[in-house]
Amino acid sequence: MKLKHSLSMVLLAAASLFRPQREVVCNSISRREVMANTIREIENFQFEAPAAGGFEHERITEANAALIDQAYFSEPLTNYAVGYKDDVDLDRELEFFAPVVPVPRKFSYAVWDNAEQFLTEDDDARAIGADFRSVEYTSTKVDAKTANRGLQICVDLDEIDGLPNWEEMYTNKLLRRIKRNSLKRAVALISGTANAGTATWDATASVDPDQTVLAELITAADLIGVRPNRVAYGETAWSKRLLEHRAASSAGGFASSSLTPEQLAAWLQVDSVLVSKARYTASATARTQIVAYLVLMFLANSGEDTEDASNIKRFVSMGSTEQGGGQYQVYSQRVSAKRHIIAVGHYELTKLTSTLGLRKLTIS
Repeated sequence: MKLKHSLSMVLLAAASLFRPQREVVCNSISRREVMANTIREIENFQFEAPAAGGFEHERITEANAALIDQAYFSEPLTNYAVGYKDDVDLDRELEFFAPVVPVPRKFSYAVWDNAEQFLTEDDDARAIGADFRSVEYTSTKVDAKTANRGLQICVDLDEIDGLPNWEEMYTNKLLRRIKRNSLKRAVALISGTANAGTATWDATASVDPDQTVLAELITAADLIGVRPNRVAYGETAWSKRLLEHRAASSAGGFASSSLTPEQLAAWLQVDSVLVSKARYTASATARTQIVAYLVLMFLANSGEDTEDASNIKRFVSMGSTEQGGGQYQVYSQRVSAKRHIIAVGHYELTKLTSTLGLRKLTIS
């Protein structure tokens, strides 16, 4: 009420300039002064900022729900976000570790223990007058809801005066941070649940790194009935693999050291091998690898639904038609004469839908 009352007083003062003056006729100079002062007061009027706490230029905070409103939705920036690519292709890594499954805000998904898929009977013959033997396939249904996630950044307009495409620049910053958050969550889910083993690849040619991973894949296939189809190496683990092969004095070691991730995938009989290069800021002076010294093996498929028996899925609720129907929505709002906020929001829930066959090697 105080905000509306103050603003109303300012507007009434401006309107009063155009009322007939019956008693006193203002000269043109005083009229211009009053108008200038009124306009200045309107321009400098301080609206309540949606961000909590003291204002600081380029401060990134959690997106305020009051800002995520259709009135501040920016279609051009949202379209820009759809086509944006990160410097280390976080989109590719996200889809590798946690394939997207489009869902409504509230949905249910299946959690699988697929032992039933591989059961056998010693006798499945039907007796005369009897029915066939009955079998049943079950899964656990879980009700869920995608979480509204997002970040916003506060900008002082004096700091970006004359800077072209500044809105796109800050949208980039938020997208990179949001996608790294999603990637860290997905890797943590797999790493924290996978059956853990260790291996030493120290350039002594004492082991064959590829045979070590192959043995883990066979063990996983014996547990779930199908071989994991994705293998992820951290950059450190991949480097140790190369050095171990190069230390070997055999033709096989030399040949293996030159294999690309695609060629290694064919040798391991999996769909794809990824070498993760994504990093995050762990301290002011350190950029830490998200996967680092780990080798992760799991089952995941792109383009599936909530019933697929993959190990992991990233459930995503797309924006409305008015919001372009994309995964990310960008909002832009000027909150005072010199302050502007840009927010990027999305709806996401990453879950392990089966823990069978998850394997992890920690490389030293």
